Amino acid sequence: MKPAAAHGLLLSSLCLALCCRGGARGSPTRLRVYHWRGGVGSWLSTSRWFIQICDLGAPWVTLLSCHLPPERGFEARQKISDSHEWKKLIMVHHWPVTVCKEVEKDCRDPPDYWTIHGLWPDRAEECNGSWPFHFEEIKDLLPEMKMYWPDVIHPLNHSHFWKHEWEKHGTCAAQLDALNSQKKYFGGSLGLYEKLELNSILQKLGIKPSINYYQISDIKDALASMYGVVPKVQCLPPKQGEEVQTIGQIELCFTKDLRLRNCTEPGELGESGRAWGPGLEVCEDGPAFYPPPPQSTR
Repeated sequence: MKPAAAHGLLLSSLCLALCCRGGARGSPTRLRVYHWRGGVGSWLSTSRWFIQICDLGAPWVTLLSCHLPPERGFEARQKISDSHEWKKLIMVHHWPVTVCKEVEKDCRDPPDYWTIHGLWPDRAEECNGSWPFHFEEIKDLLPEMKMYWPDVIHPLNHSHFWKHEWEKHGTCAAQLDALNSQKKYFGGSLGLYEKLELNSILQKLGIKPSINYYQISDIKDALASMYGVVPKVQCLPPKQGEEVQTIGQIELCFTKDLRLRNCTEPGELGESGRAWGPGLEVCEDGPAFYPPPPQSTR
């Protein structure tokens, strides 16, 4: 038997012993084994597994967790269950002026260009709560992170925003080898952002912040003509006294091999009203306001 398998067997025996001890005082114990990866036959090589004790004569459930040592590296940290499966990655750009409006905060000198909100797998969040964010792992990315992935609302404390993005979305994106570390996730996201060049593309298309309104269909068609795929545009609905919706986010989507794809395919359900922010909705067809930065309106 290989050392790793023997070690897993030792840990599993310990967990089983604890389970038996816990159930010895009550009704017969039923055990169910849950695997984060692999089938029942591969549990010895699984990085983490759970035993759930039921029917102990009490209205509660005990959950035991056995961990293999950190030396196993990424394999020991990647614990993705079936409920965390996803199909596409969404590169979410947000417009800082609208971000400030969305949270009703007078932001201090927000950037006058589209910045990164995040790189998000669809239909998966918080895939690994035991893989915390470590600021040190992305220190050499800081100049670009502060420039292109700033915390618009809290410009003096970017790391809290990055921590949130890693723990909620990065731990799921880490299923891909190309994004399977914090440095790869943030570095890869920056690379996609620079490759997409959304700010330059909008400028070339003549789509600039303005007091005049744009038609959402015109923006989507123009972007589709440049990227060859259908994007998604999100807006803040008009508040009382406002005439039109306000453009807030533009999404461009990727396959698991990091190729551009349509954000919504014909017949795809559950996407039309999905919101990625407290007040954002998929823009309705019709006019929309693309607000200029504050200094442009003084």
